[in-house]
Parts: sequence; C-alpha cells; structure tokens
Amino acid sequence: MKIVIAPDSFKGSLTSVEASKIIDKALKDFDPHIETVQIPMADGGEGTVDAVLWNRGGDMVSCRVCDPFGRIIVAQYGWLEEKKTAIIETAAASGLPLLDKAELDPERASSFGTGELIKEALDKGAEKIILGLGGSATIDGGTGLFQALGVKFFDENLNELSWLGGRLDRISAMDPTGLDPRLPSVKITIASDVTNPLLGSDGAVTVFGPQKGLSASQLEIFEKGMRSFAELVARQTGKSMVNEPGSGAAGGIGFLMRTLLVVEFRSGLEMIAEMAGLAKQLEDADLVLTGEGRIDGQSLFGKVPVGIGRLAKGAGVPVIAFAGSIGPGTEHLEYEGVNVVMPMSEGPTSLSEAMLHSEKLLYNASMRLMKIVRIGSMA
Repeated sequence: MKIVIAPDSFKGSLTSVEASKIIDKALKDFDPHIETVQIPMADGGEGTVDAVLWNRGGDMVSCRVCDPFGRIIVAQYGWLEEKKTAIIETAAASGLPLLDKAELDPERASSFGTGELIKEALDKGAEKIILGLGGSATIDGGTGLFQALGVKFFDENLNELSWLGGRLDRISAMDPTGLDPRLPSVKITIASDVTNPLLGSDGAVTVFGPQKGLSASQLEIFEKGMRSFAELVARQTGKSMVNEPGSGAAGGIGFLMRTLLVVEFRSGLEMIAEMAGLAKQLEDADLVLTGEGRIDGQSLFGKVPVGIGRLAKGAGVPVIAFAGSIGPGTEHLEYEGVNVVMPMSEGPTSLSEAMLHSEKLLYNASMRLMKIVRIGSMA
C-alpha cells in the first residue's frame, strides 16, 4: 500500500512538516511495510516556507526586523541558493501569531517588517521572490511593506507619515519614486489561495478585519479609509486593482503589490504541489491523508484539504482528512474528493487542551484510521 501524506498546518500547534512526520511515524509503527510519501502542504500562509524547503531543499535565513507594532524580533525566510530564490511569509514578521489576542490592534499594526524581509532578500542577491500572503495581523493596504522599500506617504499638510498602521484615511499623497530600484528586475510570485477583492462585502476589511481585532463599529471606518486610499492610488498610478482576485489578501498587501510591481499570482497549494511532484505521486497511490486544525463548510473556499481532495479525485485516489475540530458543512466536502473527515479528539476537551496534546492526538487518530483501513481490506 502506498499512502501520500499531505497535511496543512494545524495552526497554533503543529506545522505541516511536524504533522506529516507524526502521521508517517504512526503508519510505520502500525506496519513498516507501508510505503509513505510525505508532502507537507501550505496555501501561502503560515507554514509556506517550511513546506517549500521540505519539498525542494534550501536553508532558513534569520534576520532582525520589526513585528506588527515595530518591536524588533528575529524572523526567518527560506533561501534556495541554486535558484537565488527567497520564500517569504507575511506571517513571519507581520503575522497574527506574533501578537497576543488581547493586543490585536489593526490601527497600529503595520506590514513594515515584511518589507524589511524583502529588502534583506534583495541584499542577499535574490533574483526571484515567492511571497506567501496569509496570516497577517494588518489591514494597512501594504503601505508598511512599501514604506520599508522606499515608498513615501504624506498627510494633508504634506508631512511624511512614518508608522502608518491601518488608518489609511490619513494619507493624502503617495510618492513611489524612492521604490527600491532592484525590484523591477526580480521575478515576484505571490502565493495565495485568497481570491477576495480589496473592497466591499468580500473585501479585506469586512471579511478579515474581525479576526484581526476590528470591532463591528470599526469596520465602516476602516472600509472608508481603505476606499479612500484605493482611490488615491488609482489617481496617482492610473491603475485600479481593487476588484482583482487576491487584492484583499493579507490586509490589502495584494492590492499594492499588483499596483506598484509586476507580479504573478499563484495558488499556494498548486505551487507547492507542483514543486513536490504531487501529481506524479498520485498516479500509483492507494490513499491520501491530509488535514488541518478545523474543517467545516468554509474549507471549500481555498483550504488545503479540499484542494488536495480535488487533485486526488482527478487521479481516482480516496482522501481522508484529520481535523482538530469539525464544523457545519463538512458533508459537502465529499463532492470535492474528501471522502472522510476524521476528528482527532478523544472526548470532550477544551481547545487549549487539544492544542497542547495535538501531537499525541494526531498520532492516535492515525493509528485508529489504519486499524479501520485494515478491517476494510479484510472485508
């Protein structure tokens, strides 16, 4: 039996690489003769660097940058020396995991640190940059990122604004002439499975604002500021990218990347699947195991397990997905190639307890699954 192991991260507890190793160990402990292929996955968000480095090799580079509030931290990005390629996650310097839930504040949070990571990669000689958009704590329209790369923003009195954060209504002018001159010669690929536009009911503020700390009363204020900023950018550049798919990714970073640079948007999942040769591995696979922290009806919109299900369905391979928690709508996943969603829990427990013991729970769930598979093969 050949089993392809292709999980996403179980956010807050296990990376996709760690989850893949745990599932693999359980399968080998159950039956050493099972052939396994580990292909840790990501969708452009947290875990993208780990997944790319696992599947393609390379090194992790550490550097000192600003976190969402301007505090100095050590963040990492991936580096493929042979390809002169940097793999950067917005989550590494500007991500939600860097902040406690009580301190979430999109008004202060800036993507400046992500721009610093890009600058570090340029200094290292990057000829290609893969930027994973996902997991950001920011709704700054990418202004912080581009400030780190030389773009200036001004208030109504033409005073330069330093640390902007998410109050985009303060911007009255933009000067992009200082943009790092090395960027136009670098191939930039945006890895993201978020297809939201910048504005409106499906936009960066409305959809992602609440999880980043916006209250219901703040949504209209931030949406108005984002709209005002988008109009200013359109006037100055002659480009309107607000409705382009992915412009709302990572708090609007996708919007300004599309406007000020020449970039290619790709599905993070499809990009990593291609790097790892997933299609080839599916040709003779008997089963695919995937999973993530929570699976529900929303998983249909760009989540890794469903993406894996669709790829495997085309190859005629069944898929089982492990889930830390299960919500409404999972019955619809079967039509997308995810045949079974298997919970990891072993009884009533709190989220914090489940996350604390996630390694053990995933191992045990994998063992239970293999016993079911064995019974099925005997029938």
